[in-house]
Amino acid sequence: MPIMANPADSSVALAAVGSARPALLGWRNAVFAAFFVSGLGLASWMSRVPAVRDGLRLDTAQVGLLIFGLSAGSVVGLLIAAGLLNRLGARRAMLLSVSLSASGLVLMGAGVSVVPSAPFVFAALAVFGIGMGSVDVMMNVEGAAAERAIGRTLMPLMHACFSLGTVVGALGGAAASAWQVSVFWHLMIVAVLVLSTIVVAVRFLPAPVNTTEADAPTPAWRNRLRDSLAVWRDRKLLLIGVIVLGMTFAEGSANDWLALASVDGHGLSNTDGAIVFGVFVAAMTVGRVIGGPVLDRFGRVLVLRACAGIGIAGLALFILAPNTPLVIAGTILWGIGASLGFPVGMSAAADDTKNAAARVSAVAIIGYFAFLVGPPVLGLLGEAWGILNALYLILALMVLAGLAAPAARPVASAPV
Repeated sequence: MPIMANPADSSVALAAVGSARPALLGWRNAVFAAFFVSGLGLASWMSRVPAVRDGLRLDTAQVGLLIFGLSAGSVVGLLIAAGLLNRLGARRAMLLSVSLSASGLVLMGAGVSVVPSAPFVFAALAVFGIGMGSVDVMMNVEGAAAERAIGRTLMPLMHACFSLGTVVGALGGAAASAWQVSVFWHLMIVAVLVLSTIVVAVRFLPAPVNTTEADAPTPAWRNRLRDSLAVWRDRKLLLIGVIVLGMTFAEGSANDWLALASVDGHGLSNTDGAIVFGVFVAAMTVGRVIGGPVLDRFGRVLVLRACAGIGIAGLALFILAPNTPLVIAGTILWGIGASLGFPVGMSAAADDTKNAAARVSAVAIIGYFAFLVGPPVLGLLGEAWGILNALYLILALMVLAGLAAPAARPVASAPV
């Protein structure tokens, strides 16, 4: 799942690009490509979770612990991303991050198909997560800067590119499962595609403008620390965090467990489980593409309540579905319901422009908390009571997100 970063921390390269339209379009397309390959790599792994489980002979709880390696690595990537950007610049930092994620994919495949080892796959997932988490920040920073330079709203389309990448990755995983391609060769091919794409794409990112340390303002770190801690006392912000927590848990849990829940809970084949996951990410993509106009038309609160209701209905239908068509229908509603919670939460957190960076950072931390603890918690619950019953936890969190929706109402001074 991609996060919003503060474009003020981004490339000072606006001057280097200027108003040259081909350069601006190249910059935009490079960011589109980064979002797409990030979704492609992530969904390629997730679509093969049932095959990984079978290859390593793991139970549900052990799969949850394995996925924790990806979550923990992603958090590390988020923490180091700003330092890499400042030290290396966007081109080299993004190339390094994607190289890490591509290497993690190859190592994961080897740990499943070549030298089966759950600890090895855990470590590979951590490497993959570090690369994914850091490039997540970088592509959002570059996307926000490109959006400002071009003067058009592009971020929703960039996030839709990520979702489109997950659709392609899920379909590729389903095809690899149907054709009995090993996890190693499948992820190897994806890694080559991801890395070769980003090698070309980063050439179109603007080169950073040379600056000296004397030119840069001295960071008032004590003030920043005080402001960052103060926002956690804001009741409205915490309610926005509840929205993001519920919706992110719904999205992330589907990414990690939907394929396996379809196989173990509804008796589908591994191939059909990958297809169901593909349906989910396709529904997410549609929701994000149409979300902007819908939000402009009806407002945040009504849309968030509708999304929560749709997601709750979809989850209940998926859990209780007696046949495959209803499983698919529930998956579609689940995906649409979870599609807008995180982006709307980020926008709501940034309404207070005085402390926007600290507020957005706090809400993002809450969102990634769901990614961090969700996989092992659902794994343990699934082992004890069955994977479908474990999904009721997601339903409860989406109820809370719907109840907290009024907290996202724009303040009077913020644009609707």
